[in-house]
Amino acid sequence: MSDYDKAPRPVAQFDTMRPLAQLDTIRPLAQSQDTPDDGEGDLSVALKTRPKSKRPPMYKVMLLNDDYTPMEFVVHILERFFGMTHAQAFEIMLTVHKKGVAVVGVFSHEIAETKVTQVMDFARRHQHPLQCTMEKE
Repeated sequence: MSDYDKAPRPVAQFDTMRPLAQLDTIRPLAQSQDTPDDGEGDLSVALKTRPKSKRPPMYKVMLLNDDYTPMEFVVHILERFFGMTHAQAFEIMLTVHKKGVAVVGVFSHEIAETKVTQVMDFARRHQHPLQCTMEKE
């Protein structure tokens, strides 16, 4: 038998001053006898409210255009590191090419930072000057 099995278990305490037949509602022992009965038979429950935790800030991961990185290499990066289909990657690559920058995803800080590092390392290994950055959304 474990220590857990030996530990006393809490027992709900109820108003036992009157016979059960006379009770119109069951009230916890802590409830005052002076409290008026609303006739609905509900038990009064006090809830503690906890402050809601905020969602973590999100970060945009962006690719920047340059005049040297081949378009197919950018498409490959978008497929490999951002899970895009070829068609999606091609559209984003064209946006980067035409506008100079495009958001390729929005992530939590740690994931965004990892994606930026992976893309930059992969581009450097393949001797391309592709730039990938992140900024708070």
